[in-house]
Amino acid sequence: MTSAPLAARLSIPSGPLFFPVTAYGPDGSLALDAYRAHVRKGVEAGAAAVFACCGTGEFHALTPEEFEQCVRAAVEAADGRVPVVAGAGYGTALAVRYARLAEEAGADGLLAMPPYLVVAGQEGLLRHYRELAAATPLPVVVYQRDNAVFTPETVVELARTDGIIGFKDGLGDLDLMQRIVSAVRTEAPGDFLYFNGLPTAEQTQLAYRGIGITLYSSAVFCFVPEIALAFHKALNAGDDTTVHRLLDGFYRPFVELRAEGRGYAVSLVKAGVRLGGLDVGEVRPPLHEPAPEHVERLARLIDRGHALLREGM
Repeated sequence: MTSAPLAARLSIPSGPLFFPVTAYGPDGSLALDAYRAHVRKGVEAGAAAVFACCGTGEFHALTPEEFEQCVRAAVEAADGRVPVVAGAGYGTALAVRYARLAEEAGADGLLAMPPYLVVAGQEGLLRHYRELAAATPLPVVVYQRDNAVFTPETVVELARTDGIIGFKDGLGDLDLMQRIVSAVRTEAPGDFLYFNGLPTAEQTQLAYRGIGITLYSSAVFCFVPEIALAFHKALNAGDDTTVHRLLDGFYRPFVELRAEGRGYAVSLVKAGVRLGGLDVGEVRPPLHEPAPEHVERLARLIDRGHALLREGM
């Protein structure tokens, strides 16, 4: 079972989980001052944790050296106020390398991304994540999505593995997640964490709460933290009127806009940060920038979201 000190080290208070974008300068290199400002603003706005260099942070586009610099910058900006969790991925050897870089940079935990390219069986996936957890003292959260999909039996074994403290779902199969939660609860009881990791997780969080998953990532928090915080507060308070107003007037239209282009789960969010006045640069290839008309729609939607907040005052 997971040791208490590991779980305690990644103790996450109530609040949206912040997945900052990675800032680049005009020449495409890291813009660490802008990145620190972005992280600092999110922490001061009320983020419960910072997940640095993960999906929204373009983990796939960073060299190991850039990854270490970004994680270190996030740790500096968070200044111990909330935990900082770093991504780790690719094959087992590289995932271990990223884990050690994150440890050296001062991270509090790891989000283990799916292995690169291959579609592995359950035995191979379990071995991969166990080897990663054994190679680092940092607590590990396993991320289910794409080519890393787990049976309930495998997640029970993950929950029994020292160092693995949680499971983030980016697949969206609620039947599978209910069976996973039930299996772990009965066969590996303990303080195992679950996260809704779908893009724009607020859109599905009512359903995830129904099966006991209360933690969720919030890409919206990157560019309109006040809307993300209002939604989180209303959800926790059982304020269905506010939840439905924000879902119908802001989140559903945002999800529909996000679906207009591939990679918009990252590039549209980054455009939103720029609309807020912080120059974090463009996305790196193979992602591409949103079309100008989509950025204009996003700006109007942000205005609409703020109007919805005023309606609820």
